[in-house]
This record gives sequence, structure tokens and C-alpha cells, in this order.
Amino acid sequence: MTYNRLTCGIRNALLASLLGSPALAAQAQQPPDGPAAVELDRIVVTAQSREQELKDVPIALQVVGEDVIEQTMAENLGDLDSFVPGLAIDDNQPTQAGFKLRGLSTGDFGIGTDPTVGVYVDGVYAGRGGGTVLPFLDVERIEVLKGPQGTLFGRNTAAGAVSIVTKRPSDHLEGRARLRVGNYGKQYFDGMLNLPTGETTALRINAMSSSTDGWLDDAATGKSLNDGRNWATRAAFRWDIGDNTQMLLSWDHEDLDQRSHPTIGIVELPPAPGLPPVPADPAQYQNPIGRAAWTDVPDNDETRRFDGATLILDHAFEWGHLSSMTAWRDFDTYNRAEEDGSNRRDLYLDTINIEDNRTWYQEFKFSGNTERLDWVAGASWFKEEASQSSVVDLTSDSINTAAAGLYGMPLFGMLQDAADFYGIPVQLFGNPWRESYDNTVDSTAYAVFGDVIWHATDKLNLTFGLRYTRDEKKFTWFNDYHRADALNQALQTLEQYGVLPQPVPCDALGLCAIDEDGDGLIPLDAAFLAGFDLAFSDPISMANKGVTNRAKNAWSDWSPRLVVDYHPSDDTMLFASVAKGYKAGGYNVFSPGASFDNEGVWNFETGIKRDLRDLRIQYEASAFYYVYDNRQAIRLDTTADIPRYVISTSDLTARGVDFSARWQASDRLSIDFATEWIDSTYKDFVTPDGIDLGGEPTGEADWSFAAGAAYTLPLAGHGDLTVSARHSYTGRNRCNSGSSSQGTCGRYANFTIGEERNRTDLYLRWRSPSTQWSVAAYVNNLFDNRYVNGLHTYGTTVVGSTAAGISEPRFYGMELMYRF
Repeated sequence: MTYNRLTCGIRNALLASLLGSPALAAQAQQPPDGPAAVELDRIVVTAQSREQELKDVPIALQVVGEDVIEQTMAENLGDLDSFVPGLAIDDNQPTQAGFKLRGLSTGDFGIGTDPTVGVYVDGVYAGRGGGTVLPFLDVERIEVLKGPQGTLFGRNTAAGAVSIVTKRPSDHLEGRARLRVGNYGKQYFDGMLNLPTGETTALRINAMSSSTDGWLDDAATGKSLNDGRNWATRAAFRWDIGDNTQMLLSWDHEDLDQRSHPTIGIVELPPAPGLPPVPADPAQYQNPIGRAAWTDVPDNDETRRFDGATLILDHAFEWGHLSSMTAWRDFDTYNRAEEDGSNRRDLYLDTINIEDNRTWYQEFKFSGNTERLDWVAGASWFKEEASQSSVVDLTSDSINTAAAGLYGMPLFGMLQDAADFYGIPVQLFGNPWRESYDNTVDSTAYAVFGDVIWHATDKLNLTFGLRYTRDEKKFTWFNDYHRADALNQALQTLEQYGVLPQPVPCDALGLCAIDEDGDGLIPLDAAFLAGFDLAFSDPISMANKGVTNRAKNAWSDWSPRLVVDYHPSDDTMLFASVAKGYKAGGYNVFSPGASFDNEGVWNFETGIKRDLRDLRIQYEASAFYYVYDNRQAIRLDTTADIPRYVISTSDLTARGVDFSARWQASDRLSIDFATEWIDSTYKDFVTPDGIDLGGEPTGEADWSFAAGAAYTLPLAGHGDLTVSARHSYTGRNRCNSGSSSQGTCGRYANFTIGEERNRTDLYLRWRSPSTQWSVAAYVNNLFDNRYVNGLHTYGTTVVGSTAAGISEPRFYGMELMYRF
């Protein structure tokens, strides 16, 4: 088979996927002068690294097509997850995004652990959260594969894989320019040019620019709290080196510069200098939706610079096909966020996450087939070098507030009174205070894998896949003493005047405080204040102040996949499978020397797929059950006076059902529907708070669905009109006894976290007879449904403040597009 034939086959497969996802793919219509559709299009996908009809693929698979991306005005993956039941993407902070699939996720934002859901762009592993939620540029389709996919997609697919496929350069001249404007100052532009540069070469260039004025303003200054801009480019070059060989070289760049996620204070504050009670009382929390927002963070920015390059070489032999994929990714992120939800210096608290990440990926994949066998085999190498700084910023004012709650005495208030009494010209308030944890990781992963389909009979197929993975990691921790240069200089002045004593009994000058146990006194001398840290003050961190700690370890795993599929008729497939997923062990970024072992999941699944040509209906259903062992998550330990992040280990289990269907009701009308029901519970888990959650729900909603319909009306010689409506629903989260302490699920007097969610999108487009021009109007979140995303509780027991994040409002606008 020549490569041109192969390319044509793949292109047809992608188009078929766009036309016929069982759940979500766009309902692309025939041009007005084309033949009417009289039956469902046959759907061909490549989910198993082979071209197969969807009804022959024994995997729970959903496809989002290009038209769905256009009709929902989606700019990245986070705009689409509600339309894929079972998939949840937390992109409130795109530089620290999180993915969840069938209730499985990585509850950690540090570089010490890896994602549970693998994200791939053109087959290249995207790595961790900071480089996964990138703007869409020339996306052909998105495949969401549920359940472990280690033998098909490689790294970190214990819960499943999200595969983004972009368009390749073609042999004909084409282009696109699109302008979109909307409320809240939304401006979006993108353009594409596909340019054949010779008989065997072609170049495809994309550019995108997006900006917004933001939808939340500061109550004191009137300035936007979430405005920003984003621009990105992509270039792809294709060279047909010979009849059987092709090269594809692509480059991506993105520059994100926006305000960090806004938070809204939900604790009623007394007039200054009055202070709220410590800890804050959850019964008094106010509803953040509609409540005024303040911030006094001087630089509450979230930025990312991303660059990536990919080289793909494909060669077709008589016996099979060889593909080589070489990729490099580099991104730097900075995210400084308000945490106390106020503009008061005596409550000030912000956090900063700074990450520098570099990855290299090499994969060789062989594939072929005989009369009875279809096989894929390969080997991969992955290298990551990353550094991360986790920073907490306070002020001497908020430290004074925290000390009053912790030790029964405002440290700097008392010292300032003493300085004023003696006429010493120092100012202890209004000074910055910073604490940080710095980590690095150097990791390497090797893997070999194979997946074979044996066509035992004309109706029975047996699949066996196996993957061996070895992960090696080197990790460092460095936690220095706090930085407060201006404050320390003032304290040195007090020491010179004798107001700040040397280490002596605390009653020498009466400068002392009750310790946190309430059974002794702490001398407020230079030694105590120099070592006093608030954010990272647990015993392990305090014992390692100013010391670089190092560790290295290696983990390995064998991950099998077994599938049986039976075709009793041409339009029906029954299947059953068992597969193991694996994620390497790692390290707790906030606890020197703390490591954890591999995570593993066994997934059992059985289902049916039917393709009823006469009725123009296609549907699939599957039932699954999995057991997940040794799941690692970072949790906020609220048992201590000062909250701290710790790694917790849990085992969980889940059972559920996926169902999706598509109905081509007529040549003009298409309808699709998808739903998932899941019952996810902890098998064994005791939280850092000492709460036993064994047998309790993990916090997942038990039911979600998405439905859509598209209708195209020909306007005689005036083009056509397409209207699309989509609705998604996610049920109420099933909270557990430990949910409230994490701020992720809870029922409060004035609001609920984890309530049921609804979203409705409408889209109306007119397209010219030549299909070159189009004008569209859209509304996202038509009914302006608003929800509380979660609580920011770090300040709850420190300064008595608690903040909350809320979901986006309704967006609407117009779009003008020209194609040639």
C-alpha cells in the first residue's frame, strides 16, 4: 500500500468520525446541491491504531468533531468537557489544569506526580497540566477513550486518553479568516492558510488571537479581575519524500497573559481594625454569587509561554508500516492568585505557582496485518526536566493577625508599641513576607508495547495487548527560611536598641507568648522570629530548613489488555474486556523524602454496539467496573493550626454504565445523546483529618448526560441556515464526610458546592451558496446558570478569611467567517 493511499484512508476516517460520533460529533450537512442523506454514514476511527468502523471497536469511545467545536465556540478542551459525560476538566487556572475521567484524576498540582488521564496531540504525549489546556488550532477531531489505554496510547492513561488530532497540510490551496466579537469585550480572530509549495510539499499555517475585558470587577477600583489575552501560532510542513515515505514537521507557540482566577470573600468582615473570628465559621459563609469582589494582590497574573516541535516520519513497507515520532515541548508558567478574598493588609494572603518544564519524546511504532492478524508494536522514550516553586506571600500585618490567633498575642503589634514607646524610628507593618518551596524533577520513562487482534473466525475476534514500562525519577526539595528583608532590618534595629532581646527567659522584658499547646511560654527573641515560618511549618519542613534534600527511585509495571468481541450479525457487536492501567510512583513536593508507590487500576467492561442502517440509528452501551489501588492525592490538612498540604493514599472502586446514540432523523436533522451513570466509592481511605471514608462516595455525581440537535434549512439560491442546540446536565455531587474540609463539595446555609449543573448552548449560522461566507450568532450558557466551584480555605484557620471561586456567566456574540 502506498503512503498516498494510506493518507487518503486516514483522511476519510477522520471525516467519517466528524460526521458520525455516537455521542457528540457534529452533524455536518451536505451542500445544498448535494444528494440527500438517506442513511447513516459509516464511521471509521483509528482508536486502536488501525482503521476500523466504530461498530467494530470494542472501546467506549466518544468523538467531538470540528462542527461541535465551531458551534459551541470552544477555544480549548475546558470548553467542551460538559458535553462529554464522564469527562471533567478543571481549567479555572489553565496553567494548573486537572483532568478527570470516570471519576479518576490526579489530585495534585505538583511536579512530583503524573496525570491519571493522558492527553495527546497528534499522538504526542502532552505531559502534565501546565501544557495540556492549550488553544485549539486547526483541530480535526477529539477522541475520548474511556478506561485504561496503555497498549494503545502509552504514558499515564490509567483512566483513559484524550486524543487531539489536527489537520495535516493538503495538496490544494485553501484558507480561512474568522472574526468573533461578544459581550465582556470579547474579541477573537483566527486565520489559516494551506499552501502547496511544490509537487511533493505543502505548508499549513494557523494564527489565533483572543482577548477579553473580563466579567468580574474589583469593587474598590473598578478594574477587571479576570481580563487577559492569548495568542498562538502553528505551522506544519508536509513532504512526500517518496511514494511510500512522508515527513511531517510541525511547530506550535502560545503566549498567555491574563489575570489569575478571581476569588470572592465569603466571610463578613468587621470594620478595620476589627478582625474576623479564627477559625472562620462555615455556618456564616455568604453566597459568593452576586457578592462584591476585592483584591490587593499587586501582580495577580497568570502567564504561560509554550513552544513545541514534532517530527513524524512514516514509511509503508509491503509487510506493514513504520512510524517514527520525535517531539520536544517547553513551557514556563507563572500564576499568582488572591487567596483571602479581601483588600485588607491584615488578612493578606496570596499563592504563586512557578513552573519551568521541558520534555522530549521518541516513539517507534510498527503495524501490519495478515489474513488472520492485525498487529501493532512499538517502543517509546520520554524525558522530563522540570522545576517548580510554590510560594506563599503574606504581609507583616497578616503575620501579626495569624500570630494573635496561634499564640494569643500579636507579635509585631506588641513590638511596634514598644518601639513607639521608646521613640525608635522603625515601622514593622506594611512589609512583605514570603515563604517558598522549590522542587526539581528529572524523570525518564521507557516502554515497549504490543497489541494483536486475532480474527479467530469470521465473527469472533480475540485481542491481546501488553505494555512494559519503567519510570526513573530524581527529585529535590529546598525550603528556605522566610524572606522579609524590610521587616528583618527593622527587627535588627530593635535588637540594637535592646528592645528585641537575645535568647533569654521570656520574662526579661515581658516579651513572650503562650505556645500553641497553651502550656508554656515562647521567648520573642531574635532567634525565634528568624525561624518563625507560617506557610511551611510542619515538623518535617522545619527540620530541613535551608537544606537541599535529594531522592531517586524507579518503578516498573506490566500492563495487559484482553478483549473478546463477537459479531452475531453485520450490524451488531458484543464485547468484553479486561485491562490494567498504571501510573508511576512519585514524591510529595511539600515533604522532603516522602515518596509513594505505583498506582494501578483493573478495569472490566462489557458492551454492545449496533448500527441500524434501515432506521438510521446507531448506538452503543457498555457496563464497567474498576478497582483503583494506591491512588495518590494532595489534600489540605486542616487538623493543624496552620493548614498544610499532605499526600494521602486511598483505594477506590466504581461501577457504571455508558450509553450513546445518534439518529439521522432526516437529511436535514440529526440528533445525538450520551449519558453516563457511575457509583464511585472509597474502598479504603482515612483522611489526614482522621476521618474514615471507607464505603463512602468519592464525591462524583452519579449521573450526567449531553444531548444535541442540528437542523439545516436550504434557502433556495440564497445558501442555507443551520441551527444547533446543545444541552448538558451533571447531577449533584455525592459528598462524603471529608468533603467540606477540602472545599470541593458541601452544603452550606447560603449555597452549595457540587450542586447539579445545566448548560445550554444555541448556535445559528447563515452560509452563502458558495459556502465561502458565513455569519453566525451564538449564546453559551443561555440561562446564565452560575455555580460555586470550590473554596479557598488556606486562610480559614490562619487569618479567619475564606474565599470562593464561581463559574462563568452567559456569553453571547457574533461571528463572521470567510473560506476559500
